[in-house]
Amino acid sequence: MSFGKFCRNHGLSNTVPDKPDHDRHREFLRAFTTHEPAIRAFVRRLVPSRADADDILQEVAIVLWEKFDEFRREGNFKTWACGIARFKVLAWLRDKGRDRLVLDSDVVELVAAESLQAESHLELQRQALESCFESIPAPQRQLLSRAYRRDASIQSVASSSGRSIAGFYQWLHRMRKRLLECIRRELAKETLS
Repeated sequence: MSFGKFCRNHGLSNTVPDKPDHDRHREFLRAFTTHEPAIRAFVRRLVPSRADADDILQEVAIVLWEKFDEFRREGNFKTWACGIARFKVLAWLRDKGRDRLVLDSDVVELVAAESLQAESHLELQRQALESCFESIPAPQRQLLSRAYRRDASIQSVASSSGRSIAGFYQWLHRMRKRLLECIRRELAKETLS
């Protein structure tokens, strides 16, 4: 869903602000779109279903937008947003009440705290993966991307690559091993710096 559509659906203004605030709005939107996957993952770890996480994330986006005046460029947007997400998850749990599939709020607090601690390491891993993936020659990157699409058929990807299915699986194994070794090197460099 586009941000403009999100704003219209929730009665929020998405008009371009006056010039002084325009840059802050752009920075806010850039920070939100950059960190949205991590915020979504954080929420997803705390609730039982993807649909619940999507609903909560929409509420988080609304609160973030409403609290725009608190947004600071130099602040840690992800930490701020995950803090709001944590409160939204707790409110969702309270509203769900006696549902047996819902975690107790104390457990959610513990998982939330551990998730925030793990998030910085996960971000480093994502950055390392992105860097390593970009180091692979373009034709191989495209083939890897095709193999990992949600609707991918390994048989058709293998066939289009000119490999047998067994040969393609061997190639995939080598590529995953290559990426893993590269990621480990990148993370080791990060640890040393």
